[in-house]
Amino acid sequence: MIQVRALTKSLDTRTRRVDILRGIDLDIPSGQFAAIMGPSGSGKTTLLGLLAGLDSPISGRVLLDGEDITKLSEDRMAVLRGRKIGFVYQSYHLIPTLTAEENVLLPMELAGEEPGDAARARDLLGRVGLEDRRGHYPVELSGGEQQRVALARAFARRPSILLADEPTGNLDSVSGQMVLDLLLELNREHGATLVLVTHEPSVAQCAGRRILLRDGLIVTE
Repeated sequence: MIQVRALTKSLDTRTRRVDILRGIDLDIPSGQFAAIMGPSGSGKTTLLGLLAGLDSPISGRVLLDGEDITKLSEDRMAVLRGRKIGFVYQSYHLIPTLTAEENVLLPMELAGEEPGDAARARDLLGRVGLEDRRGHYPVELSGGEQQRVALARAFARRPSILLADEPTGNLDSVSGQMVLDLLLELNREHGATLVLVTHEPSVAQCAGRRILLRDGLIVTE
């Protein structure tokens, strides 16, 4: 489902070039749950952004389900992202002027899907334990509740790939465990390929595969 070949990423500062990723090769089969770990600055979030097509590499390729996304225009990448990728951010990124239900509906509405989407949005919110909060705005929800809304939104279009960047990092232990359990449940039920960046060993232990980055390289699995 995900193939990475000789992937590099760097940034130029006033005084020097900073190499973030230094030639990553990686294969993640369909349905696998892979956790990416490593110290701060190792390139974890950068790699996740490249897998989502949110950033462009200096060199190398990223193939999603056989399609080389490094060759796509931004418009075509946006279409592919909306069709195949769900993304869960550490800081939720909900639209503050939309209710929980409207946030979950948004990806389906942007894709021009058919009526009946509201029922799916309510079902997803029910799955994450928030059906009775669907009319609330993000400011009226706790951090754990906002992350569960974000998780429901990520699954709104039944993506084949789910990418999560420290999804439990801003949550207390109880809320974090609930979000992790939901990720695992939805991963199993939908068969989505799950790639999760985390600093937490307890979260990584739930993954079928653990990948350690250091200084822009995969050093062990």
